[in-house]
Amino acid sequence: MKHPYDIERDMRYLQLLAQSFPTVADASTEIINLQAILNLPKGTEHFLADIHGESEAFQHVLKNASGNIKRKVNDLFGNELRESEKKELCTLIYYPEQKLELVKAQEEDINDWYHITLHQLVKVCRDVSSKYTRSKVRKSLPSDFSYIIQELLHERAEDSNKTAYVNVITDTIVSTGRADDFIIALAHVIQRLAIDQLHILGDVYDRGPGAHIIMDTLERYHSWDIQWGNHDILWMGACAGNDACICTVIRLSLRYGNLSVIEDGYGINLLPLATFAMETYGDDPCTEFIPKVCDGLDEKTIRLASLMHKAIAIMQFKEEAKLFEKHPKWNMKDREMLNFINYETGECTIDGKPLKMSSNHFPTIDPKRPNVLSKGEEELLEKLRNSFRLSEKLHRHIRIQLNHGCMYSVYNNNLLFHASVPLNEDGSLKEVEIYPGRKYKGKELMHNIGIMIRTAFQSDSDAKERRYAIDYFLYLWLGKDSPLFDKAKMTTFERYFFKDKAIYHEEKGVYFKLRDNEEVVDRILDAFDVKGTNRHIINGHVPVHVVKGENPIKANGKLLVIDGGFSEAYHQETGIAGYTLVYHSRGLQLVQHEPFTSAADAIKRGTDIKSTTQIVEMSAHRMLVADTDKGVELNQQIKDLEELLYAYRHGYINEREPKK
Repeated sequence: MKHPYDIERDMRYLQLLAQSFPTVADASTEIINLQAILNLPKGTEHFLADIHGESEAFQHVLKNASGNIKRKVNDLFGNELRESEKKELCTLIYYPEQKLELVKAQEEDINDWYHITLHQLVKVCRDVSSKYTRSKVRKSLPSDFSYIIQELLHERAEDSNKTAYVNVITDTIVSTGRADDFIIALAHVIQRLAIDQLHILGDVYDRGPGAHIIMDTLERYHSWDIQWGNHDILWMGACAGNDACICTVIRLSLRYGNLSVIEDGYGINLLPLATFAMETYGDDPCTEFIPKVCDGLDEKTIRLASLMHKAIAIMQFKEEAKLFEKHPKWNMKDREMLNFINYETGECTIDGKPLKMSSNHFPTIDPKRPNVLSKGEEELLEKLRNSFRLSEKLHRHIRIQLNHGCMYSVYNNNLLFHASVPLNEDGSLKEVEIYPGRKYKGKELMHNIGIMIRTAFQSDSDAKERRYAIDYFLYLWLGKDSPLFDKAKMTTFERYFFKDKAIYHEEKGVYFKLRDNEEVVDRILDAFDVKGTNRHIINGHVPVHVVKGENPIKANGKLLVIDGGFSEAYHQETGIAGYTLVYHSRGLQLVQHEPFTSAADAIKRGTDIKSTTQIVEMSAHRMLVADTDKGVELNQQIKDLEELLYAYRHGYINEREPKK
């Protein structure tokens, strides 16, 4: 008898599948469940990029789901509630613990408030849970209130037969003194269900004071992925033991007057650096090294930070040069900047021209061997290296990034990466040598860089390859053909020692020049096997200069730049606080944010991130799970189960009654 299956070929797999579904009834029930899931609305995806340690703004965007919760409250309560009441309800959902304390201090009839608020929260929760299966909603509920919340979500007070039942539940919650705990639980469930999948397109680290707090938040978050950014890679390099990366991480923290991540977050001891800096540069004004952000710092602290800043910067330049010498194929000998200084005249040769430097005080540099660390610098670097090596929390956070991340990802016809794909001048994919004798381009390039990054953290890797992988973090940070940098050079040295801003220029790679070209974007999407008519590249890295009229939507809508712009350092430059991309069942929406004040302000005055929404693309029909990557996976599971049913019914495999 002819049948559509190759049972003999698939027998081992079918026997494994039969262990999970031992009877016809079990397999049939699962097919019914999966078919039902396929017809649910697609879950909401959120895309964020370039968070740069701004933990308060990041957490607020997660709590308000980029304005999605506010929109739902407006839809549900339209004219029923005053604007101030809707604002209060939103704030309660975002910050339930803190808001409850304020309410209880002000509210005269707290029991009445509890009853009203509980009904409102249940209504919001019912709305955000409506696109999920009961099973998925149940798994997201806190165990102590799971049954009660399920009952309230699926029973309505408007049903005359259930009015008393629903009211008694809310009455009892209040009378037993569990109202606060229940409100907090409901608020967290609403936050959890408002975002189905979070995509972070790189750069958790840098500038802001709370990168470690963001990583703690992500560690607890239900479903997320990350496409590593240049700053994430820099911290990975420091964690792996790359001395140049260690120096750069510390230098950047000092540059932005932010040591909380290093000292408080990861317990890295900077006292040896402070001691060395005072002893070595105590008589140096170090004016070039005054932190860019000095808010809240007294004069003494600023002075010490400037000394430390210069000390670590000089060490960074030396350590970079060592790696440039070690790896000539990187073609970066022209960035061994200490080699180009005339230490007698205080001039440095830049692009063939001798230029006067702003200062010429380098007590740790031997002009004959400028890239060799002094004895004091060697001892200091050993201490810093040990601190990074022994930071358990840093290593845990980097492991989390490795577990959830990669260089790129394709998700529901969207190609996600942080910065760029190296291109030739004609827009074709550029071949890049990432290891002696190993050249790749496009998808293979990104994939193999990802493998190399992981090699640096595998103890069973080949020793030579592991050492190279650790070194390569520096190239990924500042190398011309790095997909995370993609510029002609990084002019860190020039920015410190020269006032002429013309020499700060960092020529961007071809990708950034051609990313508005639809043909080039299509070529990249094809190279990464991204299918579908509505396909996009989504990336961050480069702030969108809205004040200058730049549009984040490029290449006829096929490329979206969503640099989060969370970092305060960018706000003046861009005019906004960045973007969030929301991809729900009805299409793609770009949400533009105004700068966030603070969580305290949001709790006390109900302020929210003011957001304006730009519709990028609306679907002709409401997208279902069947239209997503998950839908493809579920359809394959259904086909496998149908083959198992055939095997049961035609005697290839015997049903097995489960043990009672």
